[in-house]
Amino acid sequence: MPSDRLLVAFGDELFNYDFGPYHPLNRSRTDVFVRRLMELKARAPEKIELTEPAMATEEEISLFHTKEYIEFVKLACSPGSKIRYLDYGDTPAYPNCFVRASTVVGTTLKLLREIASGRTLRAFNPVGGLHHARRNSAGGFCIFNDAAIAIEYALRRIRYKAVAYVDIDAHHGDGVYYDFEDDPRVIFFDIHQDGRTLYPGTGFEHERGKGEALGRKMNAPLPPYSGDEEFLRALERGLKFLDQFEFDIVFFQAGADGLAGDPLTNLMYSRRAHESAARALLELAERKCDGRILAFGGGGYNPINVGEAWSAVVEVLAGV
Repeated sequence: MPSDRLLVAFGDELFNYDFGPYHPLNRSRTDVFVRRLMELKARAPEKIELTEPAMATEEEISLFHTKEYIEFVKLACSPGSKIRYLDYGDTPAYPNCFVRASTVVGTTLKLLREIASGRTLRAFNPVGGLHHARRNSAGGFCIFNDAAIAIEYALRRIRYKAVAYVDIDAHHGDGVYYDFEDDPRVIFFDIHQDGRTLYPGTGFEHERGKGEALGRKMNAPLPPYSGDEEFLRALERGLKFLDQFEFDIVFFQAGADGLAGDPLTNLMYSRRAHESAARALLELAERKCDGRILAFGGGGYNPINVGEAWSAVVEVLAGV
């Protein structure tokens, strides 16, 4: 029987995925969450299991990314490289960034394998959910798209017939949406700040998939300054949408940058949004796919908000 513990990835090799102290994605953003996680684990040690990070192979990364792009990242992240950015200015290149990005991917795949093997049903990678990287490019602080690689791994290696990807980060998950836009095996639902007012400028309601996947994707953009009530209404619509389909696992990108006070966005959620989403998606997973759910931390650039949102997700998934 699977363990009823929540498996949480934890370790410096993972938390060191950052771009320095003056970049929005820096190591300090996770500090409050780590303290909260330790408090939760001390309170209910039987409910939370920590697991060490792992590094992905280039073969695993190439399930989604092109070999040319992987080679570019290796070159840009090598000592002495003159390449300053991996994209147009959001995602800096620096020595060891290839290793650090590969560790995020490897950790996500490790958790996915643990779920697929039946050792656990629920897992959380706090640094995962790097949803802006495309098959051949970086974007929005994301070097490799671990969520998209996990989708490819689930479909091609584990042989799941379909997966559900749910994203509540304030920024649209463009690297997942567009690269699976015509794949009917990927059921996609995304609540985010309207792309007319926020990076990456995508994710409109009319974007519902293409070809055989038409109608199997749903984008729910919210206007700036939307709060919990607007979020919960969008979530309710999304749950009705998801309930139409069958799938073998839920991938949940739980970005914390929609909480009020994030320096990069204009949404006004409280921790209630993440608590409600986690509870609803856990119930959905229990109905649809024997409870299998893999969550990612995603964005969030106010450390207090990150601690609040991610600890809410952990509390729900662990049943603390």
